[in-house]
Amino acid sequence: MKKILLIIIMMFSVLSFSQEEEVYKEASNKFMKYFNAAKYDSIFSMFDTNMKAALPQEKTVVFFEDIHRNLGEMKAMTFTKTKQTAHIYKTTFDKGLRDILIYLNAENEIGGLFISPHKPENLKKIERNITKMSLPFNEEWFVFWGGLTQEDNYHVAYENQSGAYDFVIVKDGKTFEGSRDKNENYYAFGKEITAPCDAKVVKVITGVDDNFPGRKNPVQVTGNTVILETKNKEFIVLAHFKAKSIIVQEGQIVKQGDVLGQCGNSGNSTEPHLHLSLQNVLDLEIATGAKLYFDKILVNGEIKEDYLPKKNEKIQNIKL
Repeated sequence: MKKILLIIIMMFSVLSFSQEEEVYKEASNKFMKYFNAAKYDSIFSMFDTNMKAALPQEKTVVFFEDIHRNLGEMKAMTFTKTKQTAHIYKTTFDKGLRDILIYLNAENEIGGLFISPHKPENLKKIERNITKMSLPFNEEWFVFWGGLTQEDNYHVAYENQSGAYDFVIVKDGKTFEGSRDKNENYYAFGKEITAPCDAKVVKVITGVDDNFPGRKNPVQVTGNTVILETKNKEFIVLAHFKAKSIIVQEGQIVKQGDVLGQCGNSGNSTEPHLHLSLQNVLDLEIATGAKLYFDKILVNGEIKEDYLPKKNEKIQNIKL
């Protein structure tokens, strides 16, 4: 997922609302003009003293270059609402939508800027899965993160992955054998990852290298990824696949148990593992996570039905 810049300075403007409307319109027009012309130094010149200190000129240029490279040019900035005295603009880029919050001080200088994914209002949320799910692997795996509390599952703190899991394979209390510096030494690395239900492949991300164990790739957060859509409009994210191992394509229909690829260590990952989550929409940046229950599985050797696994449990599909 892309990093966002958050510099919000809460102050009250002495301008009347009608005056504020006009100066904000002028500022947003200049901002878009400079951005599209790649005149990032000119955007920097619009900042007040605090903004210039928080985001020096060199960092300003790098920041906007990254946005321009990933999103393309701005097509329109449409005012949507105010927050305190700041204005929020729904901004259309060549390659996506963003909300841009601009705060102007009494001298009409930019004193606060916040660029974030545009999240449409009234997106339908889901509480949990309706579709019956199996575990997306064959052997016994270990729940490294999972459950409904932050103590058991750090993902709970993040809206778009609040019900997510991280799975590894553990033997004799360890996730690897031999040197920890080789992905091939981790028990999960290269294991087949399967479809947890009948679904359509709606997104595939490939071309991401596996990390050296202990290092992360925060730029390509989910690494090699497959996202499935169920007939009930549920979206299942499976992330961190091994490089060049994904064998499905977007638009393909898969059946429960079909192989998708192999477990890897790509993306924002320090060791080979599987990230699995359920969300309400395809877009990871604006999604809301949901609880993911499994129809009938073994948990620490006992049969559990309609079950939500928790941290430190050993889980496995029931072999028929």
